[in-house]
Amino acid sequence: MNQTIVLSNIFPVLVAYLLGSIPTAVWVGKIFYGVDVRESGSGNAGATNTIRVLGLKAGIPVLLVDVFKGLTAILLTTPIHQLFGGVEVSAGLLLAVAAAAVLGHTFPVFASFKGGKGVATLLGVGFGIYPWASVCVVLIFTAVLLISGYVSLSSITAGISFPFFVLFLFPANHVFFTVLSIAVAVFLPITHRKNIKRLRNGTESKFRPGAKQT
Repeated sequence: MNQTIVLSNIFPVLVAYLLGSIPTAVWVGKIFYGVDVRESGSGNAGATNTIRVLGLKAGIPVLLVDVFKGLTAILLTTPIHQLFGGVEVSAGLLLAVAAAAVLGHTFPVFASFKGGKGVATLLGVGFGIYPWASVCVVLIFTAVLLISGYVSLSSITAGISFPFFVLFLFPANHVFFTVLSIAVAVFLPITHRKNIKRLRNGTESKFRPGAKQT
């Protein structure tokens, strides 16, 4: 394997990880509120906990930036790949970029590898690859949240529904993308395993912006 192939495939993945590693919730909390959101509420460095601890004014920008991180990672893949001599972006490279962005958010190098659960960044990745399937997922998330009041249950349900929308809307798509959608359905329940336990025990907190929760 020559140097051009190596660099054109490694750099997009590295950039995706670094983008994902931007700890939006941590930085917003510390810079504007003097609070580390990882030490309050659920202890999660994501948009949901930011909204719970600091309110919508802080949480909505965090949510948007975290989604944008995933979307940007996908959109930058082609120009970075071509910059280092690559020609056509493979489905495998997009899959690696998507995984790197989400792992960066979950294990951010800029925040001691203690980040969020990757839902918003994963959504951004989805919008970059499967925009219409991602819109359907957002609708599922919203519906479950309005009915149940649980963000965790909404995220898990939306994630599990993702492969079905992908297969329905893109039946002839590449096998790697199908694998990505299935990985999403598996990844979200894993990152929400503590929430699942609380849901089963009836101790999971419902979503109330600005109210500190566990």
